[in-house]
Amino acid sequence: MAFKFFLLSALIAVASAGLLPVAVKHVEYAEAPAEYQFQYSVHDDHTGDIKSQQEERHGDNVVGQYTLIDADGYRRVVDYTADEHNGFNAVVRREPLTQKVVKAVKVVAPVQHYVSAPVVHKVALPVAKVAYPTYYHH
Repeated sequence: MAFKFFLLSALIAVASAGLLPVAVKHVEYAEAPAEYQFQYSVHDDHTGDIKSQQEERHGDNVVGQYTLIDADGYRRVVDYTADEHNGFNAVVRREPLTQKVVKAVKVVAPVQHYVSAPVVHKVALPVAKVAYPTYYHH
């Protein structure tokens, strides 16, 4: 039994040392320029969150735009490009909105619960004078 344990331990030690040949499959991927395109937008009247973005990439060239509504009521529009030679460049414009965006605010005031004390009416009751006999033991 000790021999089997020794043999198993030796086999594990050799395998973990990397002395046994290990089959490694090396996968080559073709070099291809990155290509993607996406866009999204949010228009939530309840919170006033209004924004959008679109972007596309062809190789090392990226072109995109995003917009959002600033707190002062202007729309910020950012057009941007990025490439290997010029780096990242952005042009920012601010445009007044044609209609005012009003953020809906829900005000919740704490509810105060008042518990009224029981009402006590004072009523004059007739007082009866009762004389009780007293017994003295001598």
